Amino acid sequence: MTTYNIIVEQGEDGYLISEVIGLPGCHTQAKTYDELMKRTKEAIKLYLKVKKPDEPIPQFVGLQRLEIEA
Repeated sequence: MTTYNIIVEQGEDGYLISEVIGLPGCHTQAKTYDELMKRTKEAIKLYLKVKKPDEPIPQFVGLQRLEIEA
């Protein structure tokens, strides 16, 4: 079993959007959090199915918040 990190945001239209870190272009959206997780798992499986065998998957390093004066 492999663990993936995702970012979840809420779009302007109210939909939840997930983006899988380290899998470029692997994202989806849904109205509820549970549906979003289900669709995200499906998106990851499809991504891995079409990924080129010799193409490495980038490793997640970390998340950092920066505070700046604007």
